[in-house]
Amino acid sequence: MSHDPFPSHPHAHPHARPHPEQPPSPTYPWQPKPPPEPAPRRRPHRESLGRHSDLRILRGAYRRQRRVATLTALGYFTLFLLLSALAPSFMTRMPADGLPIGLLLALLQLPVTWLAVALYEHTARRRVDPLADRIRTLAELDARRGAGR
Repeated sequence: MSHDPFPSHPHAHPHARPHPEQPPSPTYPWQPKPPPEPAPRRRPHRESLGRHSDLRILRGAYRRQRRVATLTALGYFTLFLLLSALAPSFMTRMPADGLPIGLLLALLQLPVTWLAVALYEHTARRRVDPLADRIRTLAELDARRGAGR
């Protein structure tokens, strides 16, 4: 009978020597030692400066900012499309020489888009950026306090 260099089972031979770092287990010598228990983590002696409510307020401010800008631009465009489809007689009226109301409203789309961008920047500067700066400052203070330990 010949010796099989590749046994059909993946476990170590029962007479093989155990790995030098591990003490032999009397029942299952091929199993690794269980991992050591992790050291208990110390809780910080103070609350962290940034709270979840701050991030929730910031997310709400971003959400309002996006809604105002999006509804301004898309709302005007939707109004223009609805008037084009449902009130063609109104859109073909000519208040000025040779310019129908529909064309004037279409030309106003660009200034309305600029208005939406201006509203977005205005709300960012007045509401969102101060919140983000406050949270960033608190996070930096928190990181400095954590590094000082």
